[in-house]
Amino acid sequence: MAKAAILERYLSALLQGDRKQCRAVIEEALQSGIPANSVYADIIWPIMVEIEGLLRSDKIASVQEHLATRINRTIVDQLQNKLPRRPTKGKKIVVCCAAGELQELGAQMMADLFESDGWEVKFIGGGLTNDDILAFINGCAADMLLVYGTAPKQAPHIRGLIDTIRDINAWPGMRIMLSGGVFNRAEGLWQEIGADLFADTAIKAVQVASDDNVPKPEPGTISRRKKRRKRITKVPAEVVW
Repeated sequence: MAKAAILERYLSALLQGDRKQCRAVIEEALQSGIPANSVYADIIWPIMVEIEGLLRSDKIASVQEHLATRINRTIVDQLQNKLPRRPTKGKKIVVCCAAGELQELGAQMMADLFESDGWEVKFIGGGLTNDDILAFINGCAADMLLVYGTAPKQAPHIRGLIDTIRDINAWPGMRIMLSGGVFNRAEGLWQEIGADLFADTAIKAVQVASDDNVPKPEPGTISRRKKRRKRITKVPAEVVW
């Protein structure tokens, strides 16, 4: 676990847009013995969540969030080759962002950690329509689809993607995991949308996906479950973001 002093220094440097100081703090963490995957989990990820919260509460300006996100992405790009490499699992995962998702960093970190854990990763990011994602999945034969989203308005689009996948039923063994701020803040939303799995952090996503005790969806039960769910057209108003 990273020391509080490191987190404070890194957050301060990020909000000032100080690229040099951010690199120095991360290098210091690595030199102190913190492995790259722990830098992902205990520094970059919680600071990313903190910055999202500061922006939502209007405690920082949008330009500060943009600066911080781009610096974080640069750091993650540099750390990726330092991650440990486990033997291949023979499993494939597609990682994408919800429609309109501007923050790909969380999804990118998840893709990196899944690859580190031995998965074959196809990271397609954001800016794609549901039809684009469906077409890619069709030729990919993935064991899992991970969709990352941070904004409440994305929930109906993600639900539409999941419903279409269930309707087609071309990939009955593929599990669907959701992650991102919108699902962290609205308890149970991932279940109502119809996903199989949920993870609130990148490390947890790898752990949950690798748990062989988590059942895969069974053909023939999906449509019945779907009928019992009320279609979501918007996120419940009582949820505070």
